[in-house]
Amino acid sequence: MSERRPGTPPDTPRPELPARVTLPLLTLITQQSLDEDYLHAAERRASGATPPRTPGLRGRHRTAAVVVAVFGILVTTAAVQTSRNADVDDASRATLLDRIGTKRDTVSRLQDEIVRFRTRNVTLEGQLAQVTRTEQASEARLRRLETATGFGAVTGEGVRIVVDDAPDGDATQTVRDEDLALLVDGLWGAGAEAISINGQRITALTAIRNAGIAINVNTRPLSPPYVVQAIGDTRTLQADFLSTTHGQEFTSLAQQLGFVFERQNEDRLTLPPQRLRPLRSVLAGTAEDNSDKHLEEESKP
Repeated sequence: MSERRPGTPPDTPRPELPARVTLPLLTLITQQSLDEDYLHAAERRASGATPPRTPGLRGRHRTAAVVVAVFGILVTTAAVQTSRNADVDDASRATLLDRIGTKRDTVSRLQDEIVRFRTRNVTLEGQLAQVTRTEQASEARLRRLETATGFGAVTGEGVRIVVDDAPDGDATQTVRDEDLALLVDGLWGAGAEAISINGQRITALTAIRNAGIAINVNTRPLSPPYVVQAIGDTRTLQADFLSTTHGQEFTSLAQQLGFVFERQNEDRLTLPPQRLRPLRSVLAGTAEDNSDKHLEEESKP
C-alpha cells in the first residue's frame, strides 16, 4: 500500500508541470531565443517596417569559423615556434658538446706538450749546469794562464822595489840590463807570481836589453829610476829573494856599485797586461796536418 500525506484526499490527480520546468535548460534557452526572434520579426512585418540587417545564423557560423581559423593559426604558429626552439636548443646543445670535446682534446694535447717541455727543460738545465761548470773552470784556467804568461792584468799583494844608478857615480855605476835581469830572476825564484818594470809586464817573451844609455824592456826604452813590482806573499817574498842565488848576486852587486835599492811591502799592487804580438809566420793547421807536411818534407830527395 502506498502511503499518503495527511490531509490529501484519496485518488486526487497530480497537476501537470509547465514546459519551461520540464524542458532541458539548453533547449529552453534556444526555444525562447527563437520565439523572441520570430515575435520581433512578426511585429516588424505587421508594422510594415524594414528589418535591419543583422547577422544571421550564417554570419554567426562565419564568425565562429574565422575565430576557429585564427585560433588554429595561433596554435600552429606556437607549435612551429616551439619546434624551431627545440631544434635550436638541440643544435646549441650538440654544438656545445662538440666544443667541450674539442677543448678537452686541446687541453690534453697542451698538457702533453707541457710534460715534454718540462722534461726538455730539465735536460737543458742539466746541460746548462755542465756548461757553466766547464766555463767557470775554463775562465779560472785562463786567468791562471794570463797571470803566468803576463797577458792578463793581475792584482794582489807584493813587493815594490826601486833601483837607481849610484848617486854621483861614474858610467860603471849605472844600472844595466843584466843587473835588472838578475833582479827579475831572483824574484821569480823567490815565488813571485807576476813582475813588471816601469809598467812593462815581464813575460816568457820579454827581452831586457841595453840600447845605448837606455834599457829596453819589451822593445820599450826605460829610464831610471826603475820601479820593479812583484806580486807574491809579502810574508816570505823578500826573505826568499835574499836566499836565492840571483838575489844574493844582485844584492852584492848593488852594494858594491852603490845602487839605490829600496824594498817595501804593498797590500795591493796592480800589474798591467802585456800586449799580444801579432803573428807573422805562423800557419794555421792541426797537429796531424803539420806532421804530414813534416813527413812529406823528409821524404823529398
